[in-house]
Amino acid sequence: MVEVRAERASKPLPSSVTIYEVGPRDGLQNEKAVVATEDKAEFVRRLVTAGLPVVEATSFVHPKWVPQLADAADLMTMLGEEGRAHPVLVPNERGLDRALELGMKHIAIFGSATETFAQKNLNRSLDEQFAMFEPTVARARAAGLDVRAYVSMCFGDPWEGAVPVDQVVSVGKRLFDLGASELSLGDTIGVGTAGHVKDLVHAFVGAGMRTDQLAMHFHDTYGQALANAFSALQEGITTFDASAGGLGGCPYAKSATGNLATEDLVWMLTGLGIEHGVDLDAVVETSVWMAGRLGRPSPSAVVRALAG
Repeated sequence: MVEVRAERASKPLPSSVTIYEVGPRDGLQNEKAVVATEDKAEFVRRLVTAGLPVVEATSFVHPKWVPQLADAADLMTMLGEEGRAHPVLVPNERGLDRALELGMKHIAIFGSATETFAQKNLNRSLDEQFAMFEPTVARARAAGLDVRAYVSMCFGDPWEGAVPVDQVVSVGKRLFDLGASELSLGDTIGVGTAGHVKDLVHAFVGAGMRTDQLAMHFHDTYGQALANAFSALQEGITTFDASAGGLGGCPYAKSATGNLATEDLVWMLTGLGIEHGVDLDAVVETSVWMAGRLGRPSPSAVVRALAG
Protein backbone atom coordinates (compact mmCIF):
# COMPACT_ATOMS: atom_id res chain seq x y z
CA MET A 1 0.00 0.00 0.00
CA VAL A 2 1.30 3.42 -0.93
CA GLU A 3 1.29 5.83 1.98
CA VAL A 4 -0.25 9.20 1.11
CA ARG A 5 0.69 12.11 3.31
CA ALA A 6 -1.19 15.38 3.41
CA GLU A 7 0.97 18.30 2.40
CA ARG A 8 -0.22 20.29 5.41
CA ALA A 9 -1.65 19.12 8.69
CA SER A 10 -5.37 19.71 9.05
CA LYS A 11 -6.31 22.39 11.58
CA PRO A 12 -9.50 22.50 13.65
CA LEU A 13 -12.11 24.77 12.12
CA PRO A 14 -12.89 28.07 13.88
CA SER A 15 -15.69 27.94 16.44
CA SER A 16 -17.18 31.22 15.22
CA VAL A 17 -17.03 33.47 12.18
CA THR A 18 -17.79 37.12 11.44
CA ILE A 19 -19.79 37.76 8.27
CA TYR A 20 -18.99 41.19 6.83
CA GLU A 21 -22.09 42.05 4.81
CA VAL A 22 -21.32 44.02 1.63
CA GLY A 23 -24.70 43.81 -0.11
CA PRO A 24 -25.77 47.46 0.21
CA ARG A 25 -22.45 48.68 -1.22
CA ASP A 26 -20.72 46.02 -3.32
CA GLY A 27 -23.95 44.21 -4.00
CA LEU A 28 -25.89 47.14 -5.39
CA GLN A 29 -23.11 49.17 -7.02
CA ASN A 30 -23.28 47.34 -10.35
CA GLU A 31 -27.05 46.98 -10.60
CA LYS A 32 -28.65 48.69 -13.58
CA ALA A 33 -31.97 49.26 -11.80
CA VAL A 34 -31.63 52.33 -9.60
CA VAL A 35 -32.71 51.53 -6.06
CA ALA A 36 -34.52 54.25 -4.10
CA THR A 37 -32.63 55.67 -1.12
CA GLU A 38 -35.50 54.68 1.16
CA ASP A 39 -35.20 51.08 -0.01
CA LYS A 40 -31.45 51.09 0.54
CA ALA A 41 -31.99 52.29 4.10
CA GLU A 42 -34.57 49.56 4.63
CA PHE A 43 -32.14 47.02 3.17
CA VAL A 44 -29.46 48.01 5.68
CA ARG A 45 -31.88 47.93 8.59
CA ARG A 46 -33.24 44.52 7.62
CA LEU A 47 -29.73 43.08 7.40
CA VAL A 48 -28.85 44.43 10.83
CA THR A 49 -32.07 43.02 12.28
CA ALA A 50 -31.17 39.64 10.75
CA GLY A 51 -28.10 39.55 12.99
CA LEU A 52 -25.35 40.52 10.59
CA PRO A 53 -22.69 42.14 12.81
CA VAL A 54 -21.17 44.36 10.12
CA VAL A 55 -23.09 45.92 7.23
CA GLU A 56 -21.14 48.07 4.79
CA ALA A 57 -23.65 50.72 3.76
CA THR A 58 -22.32 52.61 0.73
CA SER A 59 -19.36 54.33 -0.92
CA PHE A 60 -18.46 58.00 -1.17
CA VAL A 61 -17.24 57.53 -4.72
CA HIS A 62 -17.86 60.17 -7.39
CA PRO A 63 -21.38 59.69 -8.83
CA LYS A 64 -19.97 59.67 -12.36
CA TRP A 65 -18.15 56.41 -11.65
CA VAL A 66 -20.86 54.58 -9.68
CA PRO A 67 -24.23 56.28 -10.28
CA GLN A 68 -26.07 53.78 -8.07
CA LEU A 69 -24.28 55.17 -5.01
CA ALA A 70 -24.75 58.86 -5.81
CA ASP A 71 -27.10 59.13 -2.83
CA ALA A 72 -24.46 58.06 -0.28
CA ALA A 73 -24.75 61.15 1.90
CA ASP A 74 -28.56 61.10 1.77
CA LEU A 75 -28.57 57.42 2.74
CA MET A 76 -26.30 57.91 5.73
CA THR A 77 -28.34 60.91 6.86
CA MET A 78 -31.50 58.84 6.56
CA LEU A 79 -29.97 56.06 8.69
CA GLY A 80 -29.26 58.63 11.38
CA GLU A 81 -27.19 57.84 14.46
CA GLU A 82 -27.24 54.11 13.78
CA GLY A 83 -25.70 54.74 10.37
CA ARG A 84 -22.49 56.09 11.86
CA ALA A 85 -21.52 52.58 12.96
CA HIS A 86 -21.72 51.18 9.43
CA PRO A 87 -18.53 51.07 7.36
CA VAL A 88 -18.39 53.12 4.17
CA LEU A 89 -15.91 52.93 1.32
CA VAL A 90 -13.88 56.07 0.63
CA PRO A 91 -11.78 56.22 -2.55
CA ASN A 92 -9.62 59.17 -1.53
CA GLU A 93 -9.37 62.22 0.74
CA ARG A 94 -12.46 63.84 -0.81
CA GLY A 95 -14.46 60.77 0.08
CA LEU A 96 -12.98 60.87 3.58
CA ASP A 97 -14.05 64.50 3.94
CA ARG A 98 -17.66 63.48 3.29
CA ALA A 99 -17.42 60.59 5.75
CA LEU A 100 -15.99 62.84 8.45
CA GLU A 101 -18.69 65.44 7.91
CA LEU A 102 -21.31 62.78 8.59
CA GLY A 103 -19.55 61.44 11.68
CA MET A 104 -18.72 58.00 10.30
CA LYS A 105 -16.69 55.69 12.55
CA HIS A 106 -15.47 53.05 10.07
CA ILE A 107 -14.11 53.51 6.56
CA ALA A 108 -12.57 51.24 3.95
CA ILE A 109 -10.10 51.88 1.16
CA PHE A 110 -9.95 49.83 -2.02
CA GLY A 111 -6.58 49.08 -3.63
CA SER A 112 -5.40 46.85 -6.44
CA ALA A 113 -2.88 44.02 -6.58
CA THR A 114 -2.25 44.63 -10.29
CA GLU A 115 -1.00 47.50 -12.41
CA THR A 116 -3.76 47.39 -15.02
CA PHE A 117 -6.65 47.36 -12.56
CA ALA A 118 -5.03 50.16 -10.56
CA GLN A 119 -4.94 52.26 -13.73
CA LYS A 120 -8.53 51.42 -14.72
CA ASN A 121 -10.13 51.61 -11.27
CA LEU A 122 -8.02 54.23 -9.49
CA ASN A 123 -6.43 56.15 -12.37
CA ARG A 124 -3.12 55.53 -10.60
CA SER A 125 -0.19 53.20 -11.10
CA LEU A 126 0.32 50.30 -8.72
CA ASP A 127 2.85 52.33 -6.73
CA GLU A 128 0.99 55.64 -6.98
CA GLN A 129 -2.07 54.19 -5.23
CA PHE A 130 -0.16 54.09 -1.93
CA ALA A 131 0.63 57.79 -2.15
CA MET A 132 -3.09 58.45 -2.64
CA PHE A 133 -4.18 56.24 0.27
CA GLU A 134 -1.51 57.25 2.78
CA PRO A 135 -2.92 60.69 3.72
CA THR A 136 -6.48 59.30 3.65
CA VAL A 137 -5.63 56.58 6.18
CA ALA A 138 -3.47 58.89 8.30
CA ARG A 139 -6.22 61.48 8.59
CA ALA A 140 -8.85 58.85 9.31
CA ARG A 141 -6.77 57.29 12.08
CA ALA A 142 -5.97 60.70 13.55
CA ALA A 143 -9.71 61.35 13.72
CA GLY A 144 -10.24 58.07 15.57
CA LEU A 145 -11.76 56.11 12.67
CA ASP A 146 -11.20 52.42 12.07
CA VAL A 147 -9.82 51.62 8.60
CA ARG A 148 -10.28 48.47 6.56
CA ALA A 149 -8.20 47.86 3.43
CA TYR A 150 -9.47 45.90 0.45
CA VAL A 151 -7.02 44.57 -2.11
CA SER A 152 -8.63 43.47 -5.36
CA MET A 153 -7.45 41.05 -8.07
CA CYS A 154 -5.71 38.79 -5.55
CA PHE A 155 -6.20 35.63 -7.60
CA GLY A 156 -6.48 36.73 -11.19
CA ASP A 157 -6.86 39.83 -13.36
CA PRO A 158 -8.92 39.92 -16.59
CA TRP A 159 -6.14 41.82 -18.37
CA GLU A 160 -3.01 40.36 -16.78
CA GLY A 161 -4.10 36.82 -16.04
CA ALA A 162 -2.85 34.95 -12.98
CA VAL A 163 -1.44 37.24 -10.28
CA PRO A 164 1.73 36.04 -8.50
CA VAL A 165 1.17 35.31 -4.82
CA ASP A 166 4.25 37.29 -3.77
CA GLN A 167 2.93 40.34 -5.65
CA VAL A 168 -0.40 40.11 -3.80
CA VAL A 169 1.38 39.80 -0.45
CA SER A 170 3.61 42.78 -1.20
CA VAL A 171 0.70 45.02 -2.16
CA GLY A 172 -1.56 43.76 0.61
CA LYS A 173 1.00 44.32 3.34
CA ARG A 174 1.77 47.82 2.08
CA LEU A 175 -1.92 48.71 2.21
CA PHE A 176 -2.37 47.15 5.63
CA ASP A 177 0.75 48.82 7.02
CA LEU A 178 -0.63 52.26 6.15
CA GLY A 179 -2.73 51.83 9.29
CA ALA A 180 -5.53 49.38 8.57
CA SER A 181 -6.97 47.02 11.17
CA GLU A 182 -8.05 44.41 8.63
CA LEU A 183 -7.10 43.41 5.08
CA SER A 184 -9.76 41.89 2.83
CA LEU A 185 -8.34 39.74 0.01
CA GLY A 186 -10.59 39.89 -3.03
CA ASP A 187 -11.08 37.29 -5.73
CA THR A 188 -12.59 40.00 -7.89
CA ILE A 189 -13.26 37.88 -10.99
CA GLY A 190 -13.89 34.61 -9.15
CA VAL A 191 -11.05 32.53 -10.58
CA GLY A 192 -9.60 31.40 -7.24
CA THR A 193 -9.40 27.74 -6.21
CA ALA A 194 -9.16 26.07 -2.81
CA GLY A 195 -5.46 25.33 -3.20
CA HIS A 196 -4.72 28.89 -4.29
CA VAL A 197 -6.55 30.16 -1.20
CA LYS A 198 -4.36 28.04 1.07
CA ASP A 199 -1.21 29.22 -0.68
CA LEU A 200 -2.19 32.87 -0.37
CA VAL A 201 -3.10 32.64 3.32
CA HIS A 202 0.15 30.79 4.06
CA ALA A 203 2.13 33.44 2.20
CA PHE A 204 0.57 36.27 4.20
CA VAL A 205 1.16 34.45 7.47
CA GLY A 206 4.73 33.79 6.37
CA ALA A 207 5.11 37.52 5.76
CA GLY A 208 4.15 38.27 9.36
CA MET A 209 0.38 38.79 9.21
CA ARG A 210 -2.05 36.98 11.49
CA THR A 211 -5.12 35.18 10.22
CA ASP A 212 -7.31 37.41 12.41
CA GLN A 213 -6.05 40.40 10.42
CA LEU A 214 -7.21 38.85 7.15
CA ALA A 215 -10.67 38.58 5.58
CA MET A 216 -11.65 36.81 2.38
CA HIS A 217 -13.86 38.26 -0.34
CA PHE A 218 -14.94 35.67 -2.91
CA HIS A 219 -16.92 35.92 -6.12
CA ASP A 220 -18.73 32.93 -7.59
CA THR A 221 -17.93 33.26 -11.30
CA TYR A 222 -16.71 29.66 -11.56
CA GLY A 223 -18.89 28.30 -8.76
CA GLN A 224 -15.95 28.09 -6.37
CA ALA A 225 -16.84 30.68 -3.73
CA LEU A 226 -18.10 28.21 -1.09
CA ALA A 227 -15.24 25.77 -1.69
CA ASN A 228 -12.81 28.65 -1.34
CA ALA A 229 -14.50 29.80 1.87
CA PHE A 230 -14.19 26.32 3.33
CA SER A 231 -10.52 26.22 2.36
CA ALA A 232 -9.98 29.55 4.11
CA LEU A 233 -11.78 28.24 7.20
CA GLN A 234 -9.33 25.35 7.26
CA GLU A 235 -6.50 27.87 7.35
CA GLY A 236 -7.99 29.74 10.30
CA ILE A 237 -9.69 32.67 8.56
CA THR A 238 -12.63 33.93 10.63
CA THR A 239 -13.95 36.94 8.67
CA PHE A 240 -15.73 36.53 5.35
CA ASP A 241 -17.28 39.16 3.11
CA ALA A 242 -20.64 38.14 1.69
CA SER A 243 -23.58 39.76 -0.06
CA ALA A 244 -27.23 39.07 0.68
CA GLY A 245 -28.75 37.16 -2.19
CA GLY A 246 -25.40 36.92 -3.98
CA LEU A 247 -25.78 40.43 -5.37
CA GLY A 248 -22.81 42.20 -6.80
CA GLY A 249 -19.94 42.40 -9.17
CA CYS A 250 -17.38 44.98 -10.08
CA PRO A 251 -18.22 47.83 -12.46
CA TYR A 252 -14.60 47.89 -13.64
CA ALA A 253 -14.21 44.14 -14.23
CA LYS A 254 -16.86 42.85 -16.65
CA SER A 255 -16.13 39.18 -15.90
CA ALA A 256 -16.89 39.64 -12.20
CA THR A 257 -20.20 38.07 -11.27
CA GLY A 258 -21.94 38.03 -7.94
CA ASN A 259 -20.36 37.88 -4.54
CA LEU A 260 -20.49 34.86 -2.30
CA ALA A 261 -24.12 34.84 -1.14
CA THR A 262 -24.63 35.47 2.56
CA GLU A 263 -27.30 32.78 2.68
CA ASP A 264 -25.07 30.16 1.05
CA LEU A 265 -22.27 30.94 3.49
CA VAL A 266 -24.64 30.81 6.48
CA TRP A 267 -26.03 27.45 5.35
CA MET A 268 -22.53 25.99 5.15
CA LEU A 269 -21.41 27.45 8.48
CA THR A 270 -24.52 26.13 10.21
CA GLY A 271 -23.85 22.68 8.82
CA LEU A 272 -20.31 22.82 10.15
CA GLY A 273 -21.48 23.86 13.62
CA ILE A 274 -19.73 27.23 13.35
CA GLU A 275 -21.37 30.15 15.15
CA HIS A 276 -22.33 33.15 13.00
CA GLY A 277 -25.27 34.80 14.76
CA VAL A 278 -27.32 35.28 11.59
CA ASP A 279 -31.02 34.51 11.16
CA LEU A 280 -31.05 32.70 7.82
CA ASP A 281 -34.80 33.03 7.25
CA ALA A 282 -34.64 36.78 7.83
CA VAL A 283 -31.80 37.22 5.33
CA VAL A 284 -33.62 35.09 2.74
CA GLU A 285 -36.76 37.19 3.20
CA THR A 286 -34.69 40.35 2.79
CA SER A 287 -33.03 39.07 -0.38
CA VAL A 288 -36.38 38.14 -1.91
CA TRP A 289 -37.65 41.62 -1.02
CA MET A 290 -34.65 43.29 -2.68
CA ALA A 291 -34.88 41.02 -5.72
CA GLY A 292 -38.40 42.35 -6.20
CA ARG A 293 -37.08 45.89 -6.29
CA LEU A 294 -34.35 44.94 -8.75
CA GLY A 295 -36.77 43.09 -10.99
CA ARG A 296 -34.84 39.85 -11.11
CA PRO A 297 -34.50 36.70 -8.99
CA SER A 298 -31.70 36.22 -6.49
CA PRO A 299 -28.70 34.24 -7.82
CA SER A 300 -28.23 32.59 -4.40
CA ALA A 301 -28.85 28.82 -4.48
CA VAL A 302 -30.05 28.83 -0.87
CA VAL A 303 -32.46 31.70 -1.49
CA ARG A 304 -33.90 29.87 -4.50
CA ALA A 305 -34.26 26.66 -2.48
CA LEU A 306 -35.86 28.20 0.61
CA ALA A 307 -38.00 30.82 -1.10
CA GLY A 308 -39.07 28.68 -4.04
